[in-house]
Amino acid sequence: MRDGVCSEFTVVTKIKPGHADALREDLATLASGSDDAEARAALRQIGTLHDARHVIFDNGTRHMFASVFDGSWDTYIDDFGKTAIGGRFDKVFSHTEGFPGISDPKVKDWFLSQQAPAGVFVSSYPDLTVQQIWKDQRVSEAFQAVLDTPEFRAALDDPANAALLATPAFQKLMDEAAG
Repeated sequence: MRDGVCSEFTVVTKIKPGHADALREDLATLASGSDDAEARAALRQIGTLHDARHVIFDNGTRHMFASVFDGSWDTYIDDFGKTAIGGRFDKVFSHTEGFPGISDPKVKDWFLSQQAPAGVFVSSYPDLTVQQIWKDQRVSEAFQAVLDTPEFRAALDDPANAALLATPAFQKLMDEAAG
């Protein structure tokens, strides 16, 4: 399902008998490396993943992977397969029945066969891509840095800038910065 530019993807797989503990260990290793520079660089390079999560349930017999991303599903899977994230997919999904490997041409068919589409999917920011969110964050940080300078404070007090400061657009900008 989609909500604006955001799409959801959920797969529910069967864990191979006797693999639940190994899967838990692999997930714990991946979670402890959430600040892993290589993985973060790959996610930045891909630039479309909003979030992802793994859940083991039904007494260690099933595994769920769910994510939210921008763009097409085909591109999403292709991008992950081309980066360090592909190795993580291989590691995790190797514990599930029938996974062919991320570089196998049939991997998309396998994911589709395991997919459990959401009945409802809502995004809090349906019109913002990951790239736009990152840009908004950079602009906000830069603007906040400007607000903290003595030069900005002096500009606010300068009568020559009164017309600009009185505009609704500038007032809205300042209200947003304060809020």
